Amino acid sequence: MNLHGLRLFYKVAKAGSVTVAAEQLKISQPAITAQIKKFEKENGIKLFLPQGRGICLSEIGKHLIKEADAIFKIEDRMETLIDNYKQGKNDTLKIAGNYLSTNFLIPIWVAKLKQENKDVDIEINTLNTENAINKLISYEVDVAILGSGAAEYADKINSTKIMNDDLWFVASSNHKYANKTVSLNDIMLEPFIMREDGSYTRRLLESICYINSIKVPKIELEFNGLHEALMASASGYGVTFCSSIAAKEFIEIGKLARIYVDNINLKNEIIICVRKDEEETNLVKEFMSVIKA
Repeated sequence: MNLHGLRLFYKVAKAGSVTVAAEQLKISQPAITAQIKKFEKENGIKLFLPQGRGICLSEIGKHLIKEADAIFKIEDRMETLIDNYKQGKNDTLKIAGNYLSTNFLIPIWVAKLKQENKDVDIEINTLNTENAINKLISYEVDVAILGSGAAEYADKINSTKIMNDDLWFVASSNHKYANKTVSLNDIMLEPFIMREDGSYTRRLLESICYINSIKVPKIELEFNGLHEALMASASGYGVTFCSSIAAKEFIEIGKLARIYVDNINLKNEIIICVRKDEEETNLVKEFMSVIKA
């Protein structure tokens, strides 16, 4: 079926006049009339009945206008859907992040995004760096918020630095080293509470020991979550090496205290990752703008 001819018939029938339809569509009246006659001839039907002024629909014309109305309403909805997608509206933003970002950073950013675009749906996945990158490059998520450990995947992703996060040694406020400065040797003799093997901070702690030819501390407790590790340390047992972003709240309420270690001043970069050499969607760009703001 010639949808162009059907559309012109629909517009004329709705406008009640070829003249009005021509003005609305910015097409000449003869061109509209010719296309409608062509549509009638192709389908062996008559859409309009002879009448003095104005138009009068034939029986098939009356039935056809109802069906055409349904078709073009769907077309309008599809065009709106496409426009909204281009503008980042009525879409789903899928985010992957490590434990730090999904618990302390992303909730703030997505709340701001929802304030600006209430129709967007948001999915957040807490994953380790490797799994987050794999989901990103396999199109299961749209963007990932990770730490410096993501740098080793530079061949697969494009990344933008958001901020620096200091890495601190912390322990219970009652710990013997609380708020004191100690040597690296001394702190490494303490029992440690850490994230699971393979986490970025744990690998970094091991690297510090290796570079300084010091034995790796004994990990007495191990947790898959940073919050759990901090809670255990705050209870009075063990030292944790972790993000300052995560530890600050505990320090401010007096549950944890920082331990200053000679010549150790390390930072972790927080970065936003997208697929390499791919144009971001408007929704991803909007999310990145919220973060940068």
